[in-house]
Amino acid sequence: MKRIVILLAAGIATAALAQRGVLPGVDKSLIDTTVKPGDGFDAYANGAWRRTAEIPADRTATGVALDVGRVAEGRNAAIIQGAAAANAAAGADQRLIADYYAAYTDTAGIEARGLTPLQPMLAEIAAIGDRHALARAIGAAVRSDTDPFNNNNYASTSDLFGLFVSQDLNQPTRNVPYLMQGGLGLPSRDYYLSTQPAMVEVRTAYQAYLRRIFALSGLSDPAARADRVFALETKIATAQTDIVTSQDAHHGDNPWTRADFPAHAPGIDWAAFWTATGVPASQQSFIAWQPDATAKLSALVASEPLDSWRDWLAFHQINQVTGVLPRAFDEASFDFYGRTLQGTPAQQPRERRGIAAVNGALGDKVGKIYAARYFPASSKAEIQQMVRNIVAAFDHRIAGLDWMAPATKAEARRKLQVLQVGVGYPDHWWNYPAFAVRRDDPVGNQLRARQSLYRYHLAKLGRPVDRGEWWMTPQTVNAVNLPLQNALNFPAAILETPYFDARFDPAANYGAIGAVIGHEISHSFDNLGADFDSTGRLHNWWTPSDLARFEAAGRALADQFSAYEALPGLHLNGEQELGENIADVAGLTASYEAYNASLGGRPAPVIDGLTGDQRFFLAFAQSWRTKMRERALRGRIATDVHAPAMWRVETVRNLDGWYGAFNVQPGEHQYLAPSARVHVW
Repeated sequence: MKRIVILLAAGIATAALAQRGVLPGVDKSLIDTTVKPGDGFDAYANGAWRRTAEIPADRTATGVALDVGRVAEGRNAAIIQGAAAANAAAGADQRLIADYYAAYTDTAGIEARGLTPLQPMLAEIAAIGDRHALARAIGAAVRSDTDPFNNNNYASTSDLFGLFVSQDLNQPTRNVPYLMQGGLGLPSRDYYLSTQPAMVEVRTAYQAYLRRIFALSGLSDPAARADRVFALETKIATAQTDIVTSQDAHHGDNPWTRADFPAHAPGIDWAAFWTATGVPASQQSFIAWQPDATAKLSALVASEPLDSWRDWLAFHQINQVTGVLPRAFDEASFDFYGRTLQGTPAQQPRERRGIAAVNGALGDKVGKIYAARYFPASSKAEIQQMVRNIVAAFDHRIAGLDWMAPATKAEARRKLQVLQVGVGYPDHWWNYPAFAVRRDDPVGNQLRARQSLYRYHLAKLGRPVDRGEWWMTPQTVNAVNLPLQNALNFPAAILETPYFDARFDPAANYGAIGAVIGHEISHSFDNLGADFDSTGRLHNWWTPSDLARFEAAGRALADQFSAYEALPGLHLNGEQELGENIADVAGLTASYEAYNASLGGRPAPVIDGLTGDQRFFLAFAQSWRTKMRERALRGRIATDVHAPAMWRVETVRNLDGWYGAFNVQPGEHQYLAPSARVHVW
């Protein structure tokens, strides 16, 4: 009788909420009821969906991120179409957007021009006759396409070096350039050095791709050129610093002056290099983020044959713009980077790739229109309130830590007090240097866009640090913690169903976007963020015993994730992913506590047969529902500092509330004894 009364009350509550327009925010049709939640929460929450979900032929994965991304993509398409119809004056934002897209999608013009747009640059490379000229060429190619803090790009540039410009680790009131490693055509050094059969297969295909590009370019002896490039890149990979070490800010904190480069890293003509980069001669202070790699790469510039370097420069000059070269280049690039590397059967339509290209080059201009058109003030206000609630929950949790010394606790709480949170779009827009956009020059458009971004970052040198600077555009489906600025960005495009919906019950919003908010807040206290104080200065503000306790919890979490076997013989790398996993555990915990605090002591309603806690954890799990191709999964594990989505769901096993919500018992696969549950914060 009691069960009937409870169910009747639940039905009445559900009906009342439905009348008020409140939605549960959880899709029960995705749940696989044949799986116990304690045997695998992702399999339970998303199992029915995964059985029938099909990955589109032109994608590496499918899931929530793709669904929300398509919403943003459709809006971006409408913005581009509107720009084309506006026929705006030359130089106006809409005209630039329209012309960039038109140039990118003009395949007939691209075919007719062939390699002509690149010939002047290829001729300059072929004319390199000595090490001085080589240093100039390597310096002139440098761009701002690495980022050790905000986007985890530790070796993402195919140029030999990349430059990141942001505030000084030790003097947070000034900006400095960070020199970082690069130089590879494959995603990471592991692709060159690993003995795993899958990596060997990729290497073989890459060498074939090198030969194909040189042959299409009409250059002599493509096989010999390809061999030289691959041999050189293998040496570059050997010289590079690994991902785990590259994440350590203390390892990266190497203040060098201009005079230190030839002293600490002899080989390249540093004077010629720096002049060619365009870094002002007055800039004498730098950070050498990977000093060992910098020294070894510099030595390679002096020791390896000029022929190898000329071939390497020529290949990368071509490879970075294959998408706007004739179809044979475009298809060869997709065949390797799409089919072979990611397992993607089909390339995206030209029109869809054009939308991404416009966003990559003119994201600020598209973003202004996107924010004005698609992000209501009501959404901004609701998210800001949720952020305040989760920050308060995190602060309450820190205040209650019995193992943390008062001095450490005070600085941790101070970081929360001065945390800057950006929601939707920047308070002030970027001031990128203008660049020419021509309908008949897609190659030049792409190269000039990269140059504009680089000049923007160089212009920060000698200027005050902007703690309100955004590092994502409003139309980006993502969020980011900025440890140097002690700030967060939540772009408008991620604040969409099912991550966030004003009609959802609070449990669902806290479980989905709330966990994202908590995750980004928690990055200020992960194994990287915890190295920075409230001003963004790198220094140890921990007592030795507090730091030992924190690091022990981190090791336990790393071990937990390293135990997951993604594919036969392939485990996750818990140490590589540690910062993100700490943020997941701490962020989900903070959001869970904020949700419960939001109830004001009242019991959560039962909606659609689910308690508030069940809706919270299910919304979290379903916000990560993903199905990924095997090759893409291998690539993620090798190169990404995030655990694949399917295992991020299992973060719940570290929260005590999950056990009660789903009656998880000892003996079930994901059960952890209370003493084994990791509570980093």
